[in-house]
Amino acid sequence: MSVFGDGLDAAVQRSFTRPAPKSAPAQMRYLVRQLKGTRAVAQMLRISQRTVERYVKDQIKKPRPDLAARLDREVKNRWQPQVRARARQKAATTGGIVIDTRARLGYTAPIGSTDESRIRHLTVALPPQHAARLFDAQQAGADDQQLQQIAAEALKDVYFQDGGRRAGSLEEVRFTDIEHVQFEL
Repeated sequence: MSVFGDGLDAAVQRSFTRPAPKSAPAQMRYLVRQLKGTRAVAQMLRISQRTVERYVKDQIKKPRPDLAARLDREVKNRWQPQVRARARQKAATTGGIVIDTRARLGYTAPIGSTDESRIRHLTVALPPQHAARLFDAQQAGADDQQLQQIAAEALKDVYFQDGGRRAGSLEEVRFTDIEHVQFEL
């Protein structure tokens, strides 16, 4: 489970202008149109081509849980790509992104100015350059640990150092015991 990657995806999905198909047959028909055939959908979902055809014809309506999760994930990953790109572009150039997190956060700094990590609930608006770094890393296939590190660096800059207005230099901000992470565009 990718907490930061899923959080970024959820933030982008909230900008959709129409809801994605919800029923399994509708989702399957959408994927068949997107991938231009039942064979490609069957290979992607690791099921038989005949099963895909039966979903398309409404002969099967309820998939087993693992197939339902794969189907939902694939539809959401392909749904409204232009709206998704526009939302990411806006966040990366003008709007920025808001991170709401409840996690154990702490930092190390030069001797005598350390803050032990403790549970903090932060809601911080990150400027566009930090949103751009997060989205670029996600597009490049960064794992959750890398996205977490980018978010920690952004919080270091914006929250702990107040955009450079606070004296002192922090060496590292780190997340541990993450209870909640949510992003808003």
